Amino acid sequence: MRGESVKPSEHTVGSLLVGASRLGALHQGKWIHGCIIKNGIHMNSFVGTGLLDMYVKCGKVSDARCIFDELCDVDLVSWTAMVVGYTQKGCPIEALKLFSDKKWTDIIPNSVTIASALSASAQLKDLFFGKSVHALGFKLGFEEYDVMKNALVDMYAKCCKMLEAKYIFESVFQKNVVTWNVMMAGYSQNNFGYEALSLFRQMQTAGCSPDAITVVSALSASACLGALHVGCSLHVYAMKHAFLSNVYVSTALLNFYNKCGDANSARSIFNEMNERNTVTWCAMMGGYGVQGDSADSIALFSKMLEEKLSPNDVTFTNILSACSHTGMVSEGQKYFNIMLRDHGITPSMKHYACMVDMLARAGWLEDALKFIERMPMQPEVNVWGAFLHGCRIHSRLDLGEMAAKRVIELHPETADYYVLVTNFYSLMGMWTEADEVRRLMKGRRLNKSPGLSFVSLDNGLSYVLHSHGNQDTDLSCSFS
Repeated sequence: MRGESVKPSEHTVGSLLVGASRLGALHQGKWIHGCIIKNGIHMNSFVGTGLLDMYVKCGKVSDARCIFDELCDVDLVSWTAMVVGYTQKGCPIEALKLFSDKKWTDIIPNSVTIASALSASAQLKDLFFGKSVHALGFKLGFEEYDVMKNALVDMYAKCCKMLEAKYIFESVFQKNVVTWNVMMAGYSQNNFGYEALSLFRQMQTAGCSPDAITVVSALSASACLGALHVGCSLHVYAMKHAFLSNVYVSTALLNFYNKCGDANSARSIFNEMNERNTVTWCAMMGGYGVQGDSADSIALFSKMLEEKLSPNDVTFTNILSACSHTGMVSEGQKYFNIMLRDHGITPSMKHYACMVDMLARAGWLEDALKFIERMPMQPEVNVWGAFLHGCRIHSRLDLGEMAAKRVIELHPETADYYVLVTNFYSLMGMWTEADEVRRLMKGRRLNKSPGLSFVSLDNGLSYVLHSHGNQDTDLSCSFS
């Protein structure tokens, strides 16, 4: 066309931008942007929306926002495209700010805008905002739209409101694979493993074919339950349907084997993967850490760096945790220091808790206390809990009492921490103090959730032991 000296119109560049978006071709997309400027093509809503969609699809959300801000005539399509872009690229705060900006109150959102705002609320676990968007969608008559119902199930599930999620899920008359997946993922993420696997069966009975995302949720549920028999069956299912080439399925599978204590099978999956992302490497390192194999965890970290992959905060949490459980204090200190210095990752509360746990377990309690005092943020209860655990191991009453008081001060309504403090006093032989904490716990009407033990048998039955302290043990059986 250019060879024939025919100048492109807005429709020409619009079609080209759609092609660049679908290919994720940023270089060509920028060339088209330059062509628009060079040929003086009017930046109307049609061209502007195509440009910002191209930048979003290519991962350049800030460039898309620049285009959006330059538009003279923002309409529903361009506004929705920007909200969707922010949501899909993991910028939920920006998405909700744009959605609620008073500047765009004249634009009435459609079902896609509402669904994107719900998705952003889900990412932030912001139940209040999510409920407000739900009410707006209902008012606009979108509640029966599948895209909104799926987004509602996801939002309520991510906000730990499973009853609401289930109610909406059951109201969907014709469930598609997305509907089943969001509900299964919700159950799995909230540790309702049996319900997730039951839904997997119901989905197949209803004639809906599971996809790779379904298998990931089912494997996560199996890992949560420690259901080795079920997870192995899912492994076979994934092989049969050629899902193992999917990096998320393979990662979920090796994570499942790690949580079931089968590090060899997990490493076999890892070695056979053609594609690995940072989550995959972290899952394998975390598996070695759980097994107390810090040497292999550190070796894997070194190999990850050789592959030119950038570690994230979870990577260092796994490394520090492995060093903590194997008493490798000097190694742990080295990795804590290079985390910020070499990789630009600011330590979070989890990293500080790992360091305190490592020092306290090794008996370096004074060093652990100095480390807490030098923290650039106020230590949370997990930091003091790790310190108290070290005091308990090494029978340090003087430091332990101070930590016990801090634990209860920080979380006066959490029963688990009272039990931790009671166990510390009991181990020290301080029965009066232990009884005092129990009375305080009883006075506040706090009860510790019973522990659960799963016994999986070859016949597919799983027995669940509910431990109630001194009360009779409740034994229930369910088919898995």
